[in-house]
Amino acid sequence: MSDVRHVLVLADRDTAEEVAGELSDRFGVTEEPQLVRDALAGEDDAEDAQWLVVVEDPAGRLDSAALDAFAAEFDGWLEQP
Repeated sequence: MSDVRHVLVLADRDTAEEVAGELSDRFGVTEEPQLVRDALAGEDDAEDAQWLVVVEDPAGRLDSAALDAFAAEFDGWLEQP
């Protein structure tokens, strides 16, 4: 099985940091999630940036539906591959 990467999309950095911190408590994620600023296409205003929380899941054990529901608690979503 190839490595799986989950990408959660959040509205701002503070929320992304909170979600990243909760991942180990909720899902037992041991690797530190990566936070990535994702400027929306054609937008120069920093306020229009989304934040991505990238979670490596080499064992493929994380449930996509559970991650999507978790992100939704923070008004975010799981990016579908």
